[in-house]
Amino acid sequence: MGAGAAVSHVVFAQKNGKPWSNEYWAQKGPDSNRVKLYMFRKRASAPKAGEKPLPVLLLIHGSSNSGRSSFDLATPGKGEYSVMNTFAGLGYDVWTMDHENYGRSSQTQSNSDIASGAQDIKAGMDVITRETGVAKAHLMGESSGAIRVGAYAMQEPERVDRIVLGAFTYKGDNSPTLTERAKQLDYYRTHNRRLRDRTMIRSIFTRDKPGTTDPAIAEFLADEELKYGDQVPTGTYLDMTSKLPLVEPRKVQAPVLLIRGEYDGIATMADLTDFFSQLPNGDRQFVVLPGMAHSVIHGLNRHLFWHTMHGFLSMPKVVG
Repeated sequence: MGAGAAVSHVVFAQKNGKPWSNEYWAQKGPDSNRVKLYMFRKRASAPKAGEKPLPVLLLIHGSSNSGRSSFDLATPGKGEYSVMNTFAGLGYDVWTMDHENYGRSSQTQSNSDIASGAQDIKAGMDVITRETGVAKAHLMGESSGAIRVGAYAMQEPERVDRIVLGAFTYKGDNSPTLTERAKQLDYYRTHNRRLRDRTMIRSIFTRDKPGTTDPAIAEFLADEELKYGDQVPTGTYLDMTSKLPLVEPRKVQAPVLLIRGEYDGIATMADLTDFFSQLPNGDRQFVVLPGMAHSVIHGLNRHLFWHTMHGFLSMPKVVG
């Protein structure tokens, strides 16, 4: 499907009303120390008993922002930025979640590292299977969310359909962003929280290539995220500056779409090419999106991301 066809499909869904949505809670850990994880779901229309399930897409957020502000951000006057609205309009059953210590989910003493995030996904998948009857889902993660998705795909390959890794990092060699971030490594090792204020949120969209994101989007995002405070966990930052690689490509059995913004400083082309070359499944794609930096979901050219991901997730079955 071409880009124009994809856009018209979304517009058609929007003209026929807002997507149906609902909230859920996943439970992680033993009863004595249970963590509640907020989940949110959108579809073009409400589910009906006996109907054929829609393809399920679970969206996993990164280190600094929660699920709905990442994937369902309202941007009045600026056009559509909601990945959830877009893919609900394209016929998917779309979910996201807040990881432990993010957004609406439980606040604990954990630093919410990648391993914890993979367990969050496991708990979320239990809810998705219960509510949809679908045992396998497509997963998409951005930045550390992509590492979470990769880690989960290694652990429960039977529950993973196709995966999309946006702004992913493999070993992190020669990464401008991680080199700068590593200057605070001692802090990450001794603190479970870091400052995430409005200035920091703005920097996500300017550190690689100013002009690739509308500055107003950072303000919308900050307005939403700062409702939950000005601190977020350090776990993913600690992992990405001292423990990479956390995903072993040879152990990822699912079809993989690897997406990189042209100007992204989180990982070099060499780093990602190394990862891509080792993936065992022949059903794989590596796409560089022009005019994009770190965030492929909030950039000016986000429609390129929508088109690329939908094309990959809706690939015809291989015959022979």
